[in-house]
Amino acid sequence: MLRSLCVICTAFSVLTADALAEPVAPTVVAEAQPTPASKDFREEDVVAALKAVIAERSKDGAFVFHDPKTDADLKLVFDEVKLVRGMRGYGWFPNVIFHDASEPKKKYAVDFWFRPNGDKLDLVDIRVQKGPRREGDGYTMITRLPVAWWWLPVSEHPGDAEIVRHWQVMSAVHSEIAAKRNEDGVYFLKDEKNGQTIPLEFIEIHQPIRRLKKDGRYFACTDFRKRGTTDEYYDVDFWVDDKDGKLKVGEVRIHKVPVQEDGLWRQEFRYKFDGLDTEDVK
Repeated sequence: MLRSLCVICTAFSVLTADALAEPVAPTVVAEAQPTPASKDFREEDVVAALKAVIAERSKDGAFVFHDPKTDADLKLVFDEVKLVRGMRGYGWFPNVIFHDASEPKKKYAVDFWFRPNGDKLDLVDIRVQKGPRREGDGYTMITRLPVAWWWLPVSEHPGDAEIVRHWQVMSAVHSEIAAKRNEDGVYFLKDEKNGQTIPLEFIEIHQPIRRLKKDGRYFACTDFRKRGTTDEYYDVDFWVDDKDGKLKVGEVRIHKVPVQEDGLWRQEFRYKFDGLDTEDVK
């Protein structure tokens, strides 16, 4: 049954633990800053936008999706919309169950991120929330870690609303990446050391998120893979400024680069955080 959960400054929990699944952060959300005026979207609008995306990206009855985590092209068959969640100021997040086109027992829970844009809903990103793991003759869906930022918000006490949370910084970083990618999902980053432009595929945002005590800037470490490769990984830092109550990426720096030795790839530091006075953002 489809459940619609639209959040207005009210905390709620929507996850039920899967058997043998890894623990996942509470799925409780809080009200965020309002977005510019747009249509008052409802559950049916989100589902309609979702179905349009699935139909547009389907071939021979299967939804085709490149999973950046596993670097695999998935061919999935739609089963059901498990739930629809809304976060004021951030968008809508339908969680959808699919099964593998060639092996129906293999199921996936996939998050779609839609953001209001005037009278329409724009797709921002698609991420696998749970993937199949072999258990005997069948499969169990296991929550992927780290979880996406939209599963992280927790209820906040009155008076704490002005405190910047880790998931808000992650949202700002994810929004920056999504906005700068091209139609093929490639994020281009210029290497400040050699001047080369690197085509990258976004994988995930690390935790914890940290804040510099000296100037108040936040930073998040992220994983990218060089497009067209299987094991050339870049660790990229996004530095986020908090100006007038708005979080915005101000600087992007390569933290680690892939270096090949004896036929194997490893990561090499470009710089370190030694001597920086930081604190974790909760």
